[in-house]
Amino acid sequence: MRNNKFIPVILAGGKGERFWPLSRLQRPKQFLCLDNSDESLLQTTANRLLNLAGGWQNLLVITSELLAEGVKQQLPSLPPDNILVEPTAKDTAPAVTWASLEVKRRYGEDAITAFFPADHYIGNQEQFEKIIETGIKYAQEKQGIITLGIKPDYPSTGYGYIEQGEKQEENDGISFYRVTRFTEKPDEKTAKEFIATQKYSWNSGMFIFPVEVVLEELQKHAPQILQPLQEKGKSAYTQLEKISIDYALMEKTDLAYVIRAEFGWDDLGDWNALERLLAKENNNILVGDSLNQDSENNIIYNNQSDEIVMTIGVEDLVIVREGNATLIAHKNKTQDIKKALKLLQQRENKDNFL
Repeated sequence: MRNNKFIPVILAGGKGERFWPLSRLQRPKQFLCLDNSDESLLQTTANRLLNLAGGWQNLLVITSELLAEGVKQQLPSLPPDNILVEPTAKDTAPAVTWASLEVKRRYGEDAITAFFPADHYIGNQEQFEKIIETGIKYAQEKQGIITLGIKPDYPSTGYGYIEQGEKQEENDGISFYRVTRFTEKPDEKTAKEFIATQKYSWNSGMFIFPVEVVLEELQKHAPQILQPLQEKGKSAYTQLEKISIDYALMEKTDLAYVIRAEFGWDDLGDWNALERLLAKENNNILVGDSLNQDSENNIIYNNQSDEIVMTIGVEDLVIVREGNATLIAHKNKTQDIKKALKLLQQRENKDNFL
């Protein structure tokens, strides 16, 4: 099936701080090439959606003022008007609401839209397209909101979870369930309990819905976000609360369904993701020039072509050399990079390093 009113929207306003120092304010994670390919994560995401969208004219990107010029450079074939520029970051609920209003205005109230983070890895393009097309059809039939859950393969404490309720139907090997609830990132004990039930999926942050349906649900559950944007457009951003679409809508709506998807997904949350993307060399993940003696289970990323990183007798470290900054962290502490950057922001010369 090809729906000429299917309008995918890429969410590309994130900072990707856990990939510092490679990721900086004006060059966030979605602009990076992490898998040794020639395409950035944003470029890969856009190309992944082109066939489904039917061309660049049906693809939208929502991003920040700081990143808008970078998006234009990364996606030169994207019409400039298809870049929606948020005046300030307010999390995903305002972004989804404003973009949905724009989809309705530009493409009509019968349009189907979907939201995709710009920085995810998808291993199986064919299966991804099949699931999205099936989700589009189901969203039309049920006039519902389809969320893509990922079948978990370990008890992650870094992802939100979706509890699957009653199975609704199976279409071409793809199962649809009612959503019972959304759960924020659990501790390890709870994550293990979730997986043991086989009723939970990771929350991928990808959604598919008829635009008119989501606007009606936002009017019901989050009018404080919808109405200012309806009246003032993006100039209303200053008066909006900072809130995710999960909190503002998905946890409240009765129209949510979940697909338990498998297509080689990874959200590339921090440097440890490279172990899932790249093959090991001498028991290390190595990018760029390095010399390693009696060192193993490390991630070493040297982005300086005229420098070398040497390690002797170390293990379980993330070592990143980029420009004017070097990161050395234990692999179990990469989630704390954001905390460390808050300390860096207190320095007078912070702008040199962020």
